[in-house]
Amino acid sequence: MVFFRSVSLFSRLRSCAVQQSNLSYSVRWLQMQSSSHLDLHSQLKELIPEQQERLNKIKTEHGKVQLGNITVDMVLGGMRGMTGLLWETSLLDPDEGIRFRGLSIPECQKLLPGAKPGGEPLPEGLLWLLLTGKVPSKEQVDALSKELRDRATVPDYVYKAIDALPVSAHPMTQFGSGVMALQAQSEFQKAYDKGIPKSKYWEPTYEDSLNLIARLPIVASYVYRRIYKDGKIIPLDDSLDYGGNFSHMLGFDSPQMQELMRLYVTIHSDHEGGNVSAHTGHLVASALSDPYLSFAAALNGLAGPLHGLANQEVLLWIKSVVEECGENITTEQLKDYVWETLNSGKVVPGFGHGVLRKTDPRYTCQREFALKHLPNDPLFQLVSKLYEVVPPILTELGKVKNPWPNVDAHSGVLLNYYGLTEARYFTVLFGVSRSIGICSQLIWDRALGLPLERPKSVTMDWLENCCKKAASS
Repeated sequence: MVFFRSVSLFSRLRSCAVQQSNLSYSVRWLQMQSSSHLDLHSQLKELIPEQQERLNKIKTEHGKVQLGNITVDMVLGGMRGMTGLLWETSLLDPDEGIRFRGLSIPECQKLLPGAKPGGEPLPEGLLWLLLTGKVPSKEQVDALSKELRDRATVPDYVYKAIDALPVSAHPMTQFGSGVMALQAQSEFQKAYDKGIPKSKYWEPTYEDSLNLIARLPIVASYVYRRIYKDGKIIPLDDSLDYGGNFSHMLGFDSPQMQELMRLYVTIHSDHEGGNVSAHTGHLVASALSDPYLSFAAALNGLAGPLHGLANQEVLLWIKSVVEECGENITTEQLKDYVWETLNSGKVVPGFGHGVLRKTDPRYTCQREFALKHLPNDPLFQLVSKLYEVVPPILTELGKVKNPWPNVDAHSGVLLNYYGLTEARYFTVLFGVSRSIGICSQLIWDRALGLPLERPKSVTMDWLENCCKKAASS
């Protein structure tokens, strides 16, 4: 079935899910979307011409359709709420959360192949879904796992580039430096320098993107082992999948930790295009920077405390609660501590979101994982109490549009339980995961020939004059 029809049906599936929550229908429909191709590149080569035609039709027939009005608040508020970016791989709804190619997180958990029956979804399966819009078979995912392992070779100079930094440098600084060092092998850069038709840009971009995704866990685990484990490297295991191998190379071979890593990488992979890291990657790539340069820029955005660094801040704050009040803190004590935090001018990390207006589904699936595997862990129980205590307080405060927990409110406690206790490192995990979404979209940016991004900026004088004209008209 052609991709145009597939995406149309995904839209109908999404509408059906919103109105009826009919998961059984989506399961039946998706089971009909299988393909005999094991090779991901071959599928893309088949899908891309159809999507190019689809985009041209939208531009030609509907290019002048208005999508809404821009207000001064939007201009001054960080372009919040403006519709101005094409991002095919995922869509974020304020009420129901993220959907990957039309599928919710519970649907992905049910439909995407796992390492074992009933297990957490394999990140390779989500990569396939984001790139093709189709749910892969277990055989296709296994083939992609092998391909990523085959691509996972990191040159010595990458390690040397990281080693040039002090061990005390932040893990994200070391990780970003490693990604920049990988850029020396960019296939897109080589092809562009030799001369390549614009219609073929997506092919070396595909090679760079899969190479980058494959190599990131090795670079990330090297940074971890260098900082926290005296530099002792654990090699890749050819018998393990992407998430399992990442856990293994970090030094965690517990089957439950490997399952957690599969879940973590899957749910953190993409969150539509407007967040800082995704948008930065897209913006830099629009200048025809290769995937390594684009993703390194995205990582620098992810490292900010208002974005990916938040998962570090949550665990540190939770541990500060325990240090001051003990593990058996009562609900009333916790309320007092939250108010004390807010009254001191600080925020309670892990709550609120720029788009979401309900509990983040990524928080919910992590909570379900904890209830299954570590229900009696004191820090998990504290997170559960925060879920009860914080939203009513933030609502009472009256300044927060979304008082509910986001993805960062839970991930650190799970990682801490299985021994990955170094909170400063958490954002690197986020970075490895986010590569799947950013690189998937970047391949489609090239395939669809999306242009250089260049929004219009204005001055305060311009805004004041515009508002005066509006008031007098």
